[in-house]
Amino acid sequence: MNLQGKRVIVTGASRGFGVAVARAFAQAGAHVWVCARSAAQLNETIASVRAVAQPGAKINGQPADVSDPASVESLFDAAVRDMGGLDVLVANAGVYGPKGPIDQVDWAQWVQAIHINLMGVVLTTRAALAPMRKAGGGKIIVLSGGGATKPMPNLSAYAASKAAVVRYAETLAEESAADKIDVNCVAPGELNTAMLDEVIAAGPERVGQRFYEASLKQQKAGGTPMEVGAGLCLYLASSASDGITGKLISAKWDPWKELHTHRADLVGTDIYTLRRIVPAERGKGWGS
Repeated sequence: MNLQGKRVIVTGASRGFGVAVARAFAQAGAHVWVCARSAAQLNETIASVRAVAQPGAKINGQPADVSDPASVESLFDAAVRDMGGLDVLVANAGVYGPKGPIDQVDWAQWVQAIHINLMGVVLTTRAALAPMRKAGGGKIIVLSGGGATKPMPNLSAYAASKAAVVRYAETLAEESAADKIDVNCVAPGELNTAMLDEVIAAGPERVGQRFYEASLKQQKAGGTPMEVGAGLCLYLASSASDGITGKLISAKWDPWKELHTHRADLVGTDIYTLRRIVPAERGKGWGS
């Protein structure tokens, strides 16, 4: 993908997938601003991204808490001023939150996870709208994950927030269509990151035996390469995906490299969206 000169903000870029996405955009010729809560890790990311950036690209960043309005405002003001505008936002920041049954987890930690995962997306996307309108359009890419489409016992804050994020993105896509701002969610696959290490360290007592064993299996197998999800982010940021909006797309399972050839099937349909399943869709003759 050639994204020469595109102006990009990537949140949650202190490690793992956020770093992979930032590096992919830099390699494709984009200007990239990154943020994370840890200043030390953020400096490492900036150095890593600069090492692969094309000549003339602006690579920078600053510490930010995406759940704090003042912090988000400061980040976007600095990034837009430095890059001269904004074309792409990748809202990647997220946490698992507390692990265990809902009546046993720490309530403050549960609420904090909702704030980071949901409010962080809302605040950053709100901040992105004005500069994107000024640019004549833009691309908003929100990280979803398995929590949005299936129950995740013992990780209720994560699952609830990710489902909320997808419905929010679907709603924002409709609100922003007239401004030529495409909004999509990405499920990057099973990633071997620090979040996986966190689950394994918590043990089966807190995350459940099934999820714990699946995590061990994923750790051993290697998980989905981060380049796959990063590639989907590049595609959704490119002109090839123009008009594809309000969708939840799996980097691992969906034929995203050719979605533009199915644009007519995607626009105005509920393909790749969260929807209620009625009995008739499962071959049952009862109910509505």
